[in-house]
Amino acid sequence: MKTNTLNIKLVGEVIYGNGLGRTLGFPTANLRASDSLSGVGSGVWAAIATIDGTEHPAVVNIGRSPSVVENGDVRIEAHLLDFEGNLYGRTLEIELRQFIRPEQKFASREALCAQITLDCESARKALI
Repeated sequence: MKTNTLNIKLVGEVIYGNGLGRTLGFPTANLRASDSLSGVGSGVWAAIATIDGTEHPAVVNIGRSPSVVENGDVRIEAHLLDFEGNLYGRTLEIELRQFIRPEQKFASREALCAQITLDCESARKALI
């Protein structure tokens, strides 16, 4: 995988989210937002997610998920590309590598899915 110039790492236990990512075809591993986010801009990032010593390219959204909830809490949601498995309760390390775009609200689930597909393509290009 490509090297990076950023050195922003987030580490935490994978917790349950609202399950929407799975229903959209983009399951996410959710981490509790913490003080470790100071200085990290909200939006979508290309990242490397490490679980049990194995690296996986990922797309990470940091923000309030405005397409999902009104005035929600800050969330960290990582979609590990080409990964299948249960991560709940396991420790996940996320290394942010490249900013893809600012967070935005979408008018429909279809528009959200179309953008996530583009985000996954952008992350692949940035990471692989």
